[in-house]
Amino acid sequence: MKKLTILFLLISIFSFAQKAELKKEISKITEGKKATVAVSVLGIDFPFQYNNNNAEKKLPMQSVFKYHIALAVLDLVDQGKLSLDQKVFIKKSELLPNTWSPIREKNPEGNFEITLGEALKWMVSESDNNCTDIILRLIDGTKTVQNFLDDKKIKNTQIKFNEEDCHKNLNLQYQNYTTTKSANNTLKVFFDKELISKNSTNFLYKLMVETSTGKNRLVAGIPKGTEVAHRTGTSFTENGITPAINNIGIVTLPNGKKYAISVFVSDSKENFGVNEKIISDISKVVYESLNKPKSGFFFNWK
Repeated sequence: MKKLTILFLLISIFSFAQKAELKKEISKITEGKKATVAVSVLGIDFPFQYNNNNAEKKLPMQSVFKYHIALAVLDLVDQGKLSLDQKVFIKKSELLPNTWSPIREKNPEGNFEITLGEALKWMVSESDNNCTDIILRLIDGTKTVQNFLDDKKIKNTQIKFNEEDCHKNLNLQYQNYTTTKSANNTLKVFFDKELISKNSTNFLYKLMVETSTGKNRLVAGIPKGTEVAHRTGTSFTENGITPAINNIGIVTLPNGKKYAISVFVSDSKENFGVNEKIISDISKVVYESLNKPKSGFFFNWK
């Protein structure tokens, strides 16, 4: 008992010092930046949590919401109401122009079939906006997603509008919001298989590992080859203000331990490159902090 007490005391002291140092390093990165930067870090399978002063602000998600949509869809698959193998017919009229849509670039004439599983891959891994709205129509809109979030008690997260809506009125993006703290909590319960089935969790995790967007964000700040399951969000810039440059994800450390990290750069007056570098720089200092030998000592102690 005495040894355990000493160990817990040492862990508490180290954790406090580690968070203080991390706060200092993140403050250096965000200092002087004309943006609201929210940062949250959460150990998935080890005790660590850090939230900066903006971590509980409700900020626009942009395409981060595709992760939440995928959760709701896979919940319906788990219930037997949908199947990953069922066919989804994509009409040419659904392949809207002037929006990010790799599937439209590959199949510009439309009128073809893919499976729901393939549609989810286009939405999550490639961040396809047209596929997102096609999937939302299949599940009866954003209200189905919101009902799932509410049922699973996912707090401070709201999804009201689809991609087409937000492209028509940029102000609507502020009504699709979450906090970085909530995003991390959701990532943890997702990975712990508390939201959807084991098979569905593994399927979505793989899609997130295969994400092709955001190469200059979270993944840019950590060693090449590190496993990162993530989802990005990006808004247009209007009148010199960019409402959202975001990235959430689960990072695997060399010792096999995992942590969730969410960084939102909101209402930024900085240029696109600076906004992305804020995220990559924060990702770098977080990874280095959690990968220190002392951290490994506590994480591997039995």
